[in-house]
Amino acid sequence: MIVAYIDGGARGNPGPAGYGVRIESADGVLIDELHGALGIATNNVAEYNGLLTALQWAVDHGHVDLHIRSDSELLVKQMRGEYKVKHPGLKPLYVRARLLVMQLDRVVFEHVRREHNTEADRLSNIAMDEAQEREKG
Repeated sequence: MIVAYIDGGARGNPGPAGYGVRIESADGVLIDELHGALGIATNNVAEYNGLLTALQWAVDHGHVDLHIRSDSELLVKQMRGEYKVKHPGLKPLYVRARLLVMQLDRVVFEHVRREHNTEADRLSNIAMDEAQEREKG
């Protein structure tokens, strides 16, 4: 099983947004780091983009067991089916995530405190910096 720490954020919410993903082996060895600038978006949209990136990475690299760790309680509870996805902007992202989950054997969603997600946060801040620079032109 691999572990994906995911994070996303927006400065201004909505504002310049980005996501970060840190992928580790089960014993904590770094496998990959990913980040992406999203332009203007909300925190929750950015969080879901981090999730989609982690899921797609697992599918593309043949990993069928994935442990997602996120400091977004909303995302974790929605993906576990504990909360409904009500916001129209999140519904298509949720559907895409569900479709990717179905391509894997096992996906575990865990909510972690922010201080246990510092590397994904660092990566999402790099992406938000890039989004902010793009907005300036």
